[in-house]
Amino acid sequence: MKDLFERIIKDKGPLGNWAEQAEGYFVFPKLEGEISNRMYFNGKKVLTWSINDYLGLANHPEVKKADADAAAEYGMAYPMGARMMSGHTAFHEQLENECAEFINKEAAYLVNFGYQGMVSAIDALVSKNDVIVYDVDTHACIIDGVRLHAGKRFVYKHNDVESLEKNINRAVRIAEKTGGGILVISEGVFGMRGEQGKLKEIAELKKKYNFRLLVDDAHGFGTLGEGGRGTGFEQGVQDDIDVYFATFAKSMAGIGAFFAGDKDIVQYLQYNMRSQMFAKSLPITMVIGALKRLDMIRTMPELKDKLWENVNALQNGLKDKGFDIGATNTCVTPVYLRGEIPEAMAMVQDLRENHGIFCSIVVYPVIPRGLIILRLIPTATHTLEDVEETIIAFSAIREKLESGEYKKIGATMV
Repeated sequence: MKDLFERIIKDKGPLGNWAEQAEGYFVFPKLEGEISNRMYFNGKKVLTWSINDYLGLANHPEVKKADADAAAEYGMAYPMGARMMSGHTAFHEQLENECAEFINKEAAYLVNFGYQGMVSAIDALVSKNDVIVYDVDTHACIIDGVRLHAGKRFVYKHNDVESLEKNINRAVRIAEKTGGGILVISEGVFGMRGEQGKLKEIAELKKKYNFRLLVDDAHGFGTLGEGGRGTGFEQGVQDDIDVYFATFAKSMAGIGAFFAGDKDIVQYLQYNMRSQMFAKSLPITMVIGALKRLDMIRTMPELKDKLWENVNALQNGLKDKGFDIGATNTCVTPVYLRGEIPEAMAMVQDLRENHGIFCSIVVYPVIPRGLIILRLIPTATHTLEDVEETIIAFSAIREKLESGEYKKIGATMV
């Protein structure tokens, strides 16, 4: 019999195998300083496009004061315990009520972490007799939740309505035999590609098939729709979303998340989500801070306006220069290039060291071999000058990539 760790030591996984060359620079980098459009990396100030602080609230004076005042009054530990036992407060209820009202749902339920909450919610919503149908490009938290499912599950091609309907038909045949139901899962905004999920088309299919819809709107909440109310409002189908999910970790620049829907469904989640029943409640400092952030989203539309001014300038500028940014119709801005991992490493190092620009790099196995994505996240703290500087730098690195210069440099880095 083999030692359990023998395999782990020999093969650290598709990403872990690059740890020696990449750790501390390409993965697990340290960004320091105040969260903003310019931060410090390796002691140098860089223009930063990797922070999901869409509305610029992370370092906003009003937000920092609300957080500090809450911490001074309550500390970081309160409340102690899980919500069902000793971790429930009036502030938690207030935030749930305000979140539900904001996105036009009957009720909402706070969770301490979005990833953990999504895994647990999927597990709670379906039984072994039910069938899940989900988009192939959904976030890892959804994939992990689906893995827990003891029943059948079908995956459809990304944003492909024909593929979705084909798999719904497969699900119907299974559900009719088992006596179960069907849960369709999509994202409001796909965080890697920046495309909105085809929620309007999925909603149309609900007229034909009997299924329920769960939408992860982590990147849509605060950035899309009337007043930042999300992708369902953007597409005019909020009422067709049966279980709505949003996180505080992006537009709200905080920690935690919430699910929303009809009162009966939300109550079921409250009493059946194991990740919340057996885990510490969201600290009250973050709850009070989230109330302040939500109020600012409601009352300060100029934050979203500034965000979209930067988004449009960046995306239009990149397209004008011939860059491929895919089919993004949200703030997430992917720049698609061709090359292998060593070339990508050399290119990103050039971008950071010689152009002073820090953005996320995405390579295989997250995306197919031979493809590189430089993923940009515009925020309300960026400026039009930042956009111009970035487009100039990207034009320079593309020229080097296409000339083969990075291939030579990359060969010496591995």
